Amino acid sequence: MILIGIGANLPTARFGPPRAGCEAAVAMLGEFGVTVLRRSRWYESEPVPRSDQPWFVNGVVLVETALDPEALLDVLHAIEARFGRVRQALNAPRVIDLDLLVYGDLVRVDTRPPALPHPRLAGRAFVLLPMRDVAPRWRDPGSGRSLDEMIAALPGDYTARPLPEGAKDPPSS
Repeated sequence: MILIGIGANLPTARFGPPRAGCEAAVAMLGEFGVTVLRRSRWYESEPVPRSDQPWFVNGVVLVETALDPEALLDVLHAIEARFGRVRQALNAPRVIDLDLLVYGDLVRVDTRPPALPHPRLAGRAFVLLPMRDVAPRWRDPGSGRSLDEMIAALPGDYTARPLPEGAKDPPSS
């Protein structure tokens, strides 16, 4: 099971508003030998940490590929580069963000990138809720915790909720 997180809170000249950009990023995966098997609903979520930047559109896709984790991470960075993303400050607004969340049962913490499972996924509703849409039975291979257990442990002070069908951008932004 390979899961990729997708998010954006800025429009691009080429792809339009954040949701359209996220859709375009999902479509681009196929150009790199990554087949999308399932995709979550789109979610709207407030920035973490809270700030005055626009709300995010987030989702998760379940994919299949012959690429190893390092090559897949390179693909994700190449797609981000096509969008014009330049990594600068942590938690900055972004035109696209692609994160390798899970690669099978692989656990890698203190080795070369990517760290797996993604080191911050357990504390993020905007990752866990869409993960439940595509992989409801997933368990963290390191801790053994289920998605439902991790969702129940989330702090209740951040908003992540399904984006209404047909909405182009988070209405709360």
